[in-house]
Amino acid sequence: MRAGVSPSGLLSVVAVLAAVVASFAFLDMPLGALFSGGAADEAVAFVRRFFPPALAPAFLAKVGGAALETLAISLLSTVLAVGGGALLALPASGRHGRLGRGVARFALNLLRSVPELVWATLMVLAAGLGPFAGTLALALHTTGVLGRLFAEALENAPPAPAEALAAGGAPALAGFLYGTLPQVAPQWLAYALYRWEMNIRMAAILGFVGAGGLGALLYYSLSLFHEAEASTAILAMLVLAIAVDGASAWLRRRMG
Repeated sequence: MRAGVSPSGLLSVVAVLAAVVASFAFLDMPLGALFSGGAADEAVAFVRRFFPPALAPAFLAKVGGAALETLAISLLSTVLAVGGGALLALPASGRHGRLGRGVARFALNLLRSVPELVWATLMVLAAGLGPFAGTLALALHTTGVLGRLFAEALENAPPAPAEALAAGGAPALAGFLYGTLPQVAPQWLAYALYRWEMNIRMAAILGFVGAGGLGALLYYSLSLFHEAEASTAILAMLVLAIAVDGASAWLRRRMG
């Protein structure tokens, strides 16, 4: 039997290509401007202003403090989200009836549907400028994400261990702690560490709306056209992201 493209597959490819072409036409993207000589020269000149990075000791100390603030925001927001996500995951997985499942899933959908930048803007208005607003914003959004992932892990966990403990007279809490939780704990840990990695990057971006950390320093430097200082802040973000990725991988290996 000769291999070939089925009519439905060919039709799907044509539909996707047509959607791409229609999207370009609808958005009126001037792609030719990207390859014009003037645009290329301006882009090169802009990048050159970022080098060499600012390495004055006083500024490096400021960058170090902002990096620690970003790390603290991401870590604290992730820890808060793990607790909130776990609490909402229990009813969201159907363990407290159909009504509890619906209410919990609605709350999780709401929390993760609102982008982090919108949460940050709301928290800045509620709590003022600074790292507290950034921590709350990341915690709220990440609670929605982790709660949904935690709930799916609970739904897919085999019920036999918990049922065996219940048949032996163990209370429901003991059945969950010793029968279900050990099965989902590795998944929960992997999800939490992955979101911590993402929150490091997002904590830096939230500084643009006044949530503190490296993002606030980068926004301040760019606003004053201090490209060399902005370059140092960007490099600090890169180093911080690499360090967190390494720490996350090490933790997964140790606890896996």
